Amino acid sequence: MNNTTNHSLFLLGSSHQVADLAARERISLPADSIDEFYNGLGQIDGLDEYLLLNTCNRTEIYGASREKFSIDSLLSYLSKFRKLEPEFLSKHSYQINNHEVINHLFKVTSGIDSQMIGETEILGQVKKAYDEACKRNASGKMLNRLFQKGFQAAKWARTNTGISKGQVNLGNVLCDLARRIFGKVSNCRLLVVGAGEVAESTIEAFKSRGSQAITVTGRTFDWCPLSRRKPDELAEKFGGFALSFNQFKSSLHLFDVVLTSTASGRSMIDLTDVKHAMSKRPTQPLFLIDASVPRNIEEQVSQIDNVFLYNMDDVSAIANENLKSRISEVDRCRGALARRARKLWEQMIQAREAT
Repeated sequence: MNNTTNHSLFLLGSSHQVADLAARERISLPADSIDEFYNGLGQIDGLDEYLLLNTCNRTEIYGASREKFSIDSLLSYLSKFRKLEPEFLSKHSYQINNHEVINHLFKVTSGIDSQMIGETEILGQVKKAYDEACKRNASGKMLNRLFQKGFQAAKWARTNTGISKGQVNLGNVLCDLARRIFGKVSNCRLLVVGAGEVAESTIEAFKSRGSQAITVTGRTFDWCPLSRRKPDELAEKFGGFALSFNQFKSSLHLFDVVLTSTASGRSMIDLTDVKHAMSKRPTQPLFLIDASVPRNIEEQVSQIDNVFLYNMDDVSAIANENLKSRISEVDRCRGALARRARKLWEQMIQAREAT
């Protein structure tokens, strides 16, 4: 298939919309490979501007070109970089051109394309991805305008529609689940592994509900490429405790709720770790949340009595239980954003023709 196009804007992406968790794990880029990936993007002929958005639920490459460009070259590059069969990536990805790229980004920044519809963390993740592209001089006139307008569209959507009503924040959802398991969130001892957006929103939610026993661990802030904060700095911000990463596995039994949200790309908590922890707290539940892609916690731990393991797909399904009450607001938001996207595209075409 030849997808050569004269279009100025294009996008190759994969998300929960077209790929299950196992597929997203294979496509997602490890944190320590981002620099290399950007360097490779810069070598692709005809790709004048480019930006990588790499979160737990989506991997997207936004691009702009002044001449003919084949999106297949992005597909080929990503499949080779991640050692994937081109057919696998084609099956679990999407390609978008022109004003549909604008419309797509508007939906992403506003949260209506998120797995948890209306969630707020995605906007911060997009802003940091944009900052990273700007630091690498990868984003130019076209993408700069696109993303600045995307941030404005997100602000409009949250101000003028009800898409964010209800528990559409991962931290709030996890607090609700913890309440169902333990009764009172204020009594829960929370351990957070990582220091990114998800980690911070979860700590905020537990703190606002009276939880005082909050501990943060991790290796360095490099584990969370979308964060500028080290684990000990995050702990200090919320009056919590910093735990040495070397000690966290042997300390699992001390906590009621454990969240992993890292870009480590590997399993960190296995069946043996959890069995050992539960041997020291056999009558007390252990609530594990794996918000990482690839996953940090072995799936087999859910077989242990009194252990409750949730991944991002599980949590999102629960978060969207109240979607029916907001569906009209989502539809209204989607229509308004589409109109804004079409108007911006027309303006961009006029500006291009003028030059």
